[in-house]
Amino acid sequence: MNSEILCRRRLDDSPVLVAWNQHSSVSGNFETACGPITIKHGLLTGGKSEGVEVVLVDTGAVRVLLLPSRGMGIWKMWAGHVEIGWASPVDGPVHPSYVPVMDPDGLGWLEGFDELVVRCGLESNGAPEKHENGTLRYPLHGRIANLPARDLRVEVNQETGYVELIGDVVESKLFFKRLRLTSRAGFFANSSTVHIIDEVTNERTVPASMQLLYHINVGVPILANGSTLDIAFDEIAPKDALSASEIQAWNQMGTPQSGYGERVYFVVPKADDANWACAMLSNVDSGIGLGVQFDTRTLPYFIAWKNTAANEDGYVLGLEPSTNFPNHRSFEESQGRVVSLAAGETKVFRITLHPLTAHDDVDALRRSIQKQSKDSDQIVRDAPKHDWTAGL
Repeated sequence: MNSEILCRRRLDDSPVLVAWNQHSSVSGNFETACGPITIKHGLLTGGKSEGVEVVLVDTGAVRVLLLPSRGMGIWKMWAGHVEIGWASPVDGPVHPSYVPVMDPDGLGWLEGFDELVVRCGLESNGAPEKHENGTLRYPLHGRIANLPARDLRVEVNQETGYVELIGDVVESKLFFKRLRLTSRAGFFANSSTVHIIDEVTNERTVPASMQLLYHINVGVPILANGSTLDIAFDEIAPKDALSASEIQAWNQMGTPQSGYGERVYFVVPKADDANWACAMLSNVDSGIGLGVQFDTRTLPYFIAWKNTAANEDGYVLGLEPSTNFPNHRSFEESQGRVVSLAAGETKVFRITLHPLTAHDDVDALRRSIQKQSKDSDQIVRDAPKHDWTAGL
């Protein structure tokens, strides 16, 4: 990837220019006993990307472009010859000032949606919800992805070769909430694995509650006709009738199809003895994939968002570890699927991303998931569940 231009798949194929800040305290070539890790800190220029803060981390095995301006999300990754992300119709990365999160219809969040990893939360993370008088109460997927990080910093362990990019994102409203997300994106020199460790703290003196969902979005080339989603699970159910119509092929991906309506599947994953679960999307023909591991102690649910629409309309699969199912917040609260935080309390959420660029790596992770699945009954529901889907 050229150090001056980030080429991206967009409808007009135009480039995004980056003004790198070589004097930033974040930038540097960090030498460790395991090899160097290079970090560049800069700003995007042009269109709705103008002023978006970016950090490029290069471990020698993977290059990751993070977006501190957008809640510490990850725009794309490059591992070997494989680009990991998706071609959203949105002209991004979009500066939060251009995203009308609080649009009256509650769907303004979609105007900035084009990253590989997007956090949804923290007050709410699901469908938009309105008050009885019709005004918006909670917007789609919450606000955290459109809030900028502050106090950006790097920590280096030279002996282990581990480097962390750390940023704080505060979601606050006088009299109502103050939730601090301290996000750590961790990398080992010469490793393609990406570690995400998020701490959410209630900084008020009264109890609070929260929700968090990791919207991990994968398109071409990992997503293709014949690609499969593997996950060990105890139970799965479709969100709605349209999703139910495809339940027998819920984890099988087809070719891009114009007019394809999104299918959504709610999953209770099966965890290992250390309380970690794993999902993998893989392109069997090409031997490439992305594995997503997550700590089920704080992320006990998983959502598969199957949107195999035309390439121009956003051909993508979402792998989504979550604290809950993405219904209206009030429904999730009634079902006991919100996270309670005492005054000053912190909860920790852990995700690990594994780019896979060889058949052997894909096969090994699939065997691991299959082994984990052996002791599960794997209940597959052919209709939505009343306590999982709102409005039935």
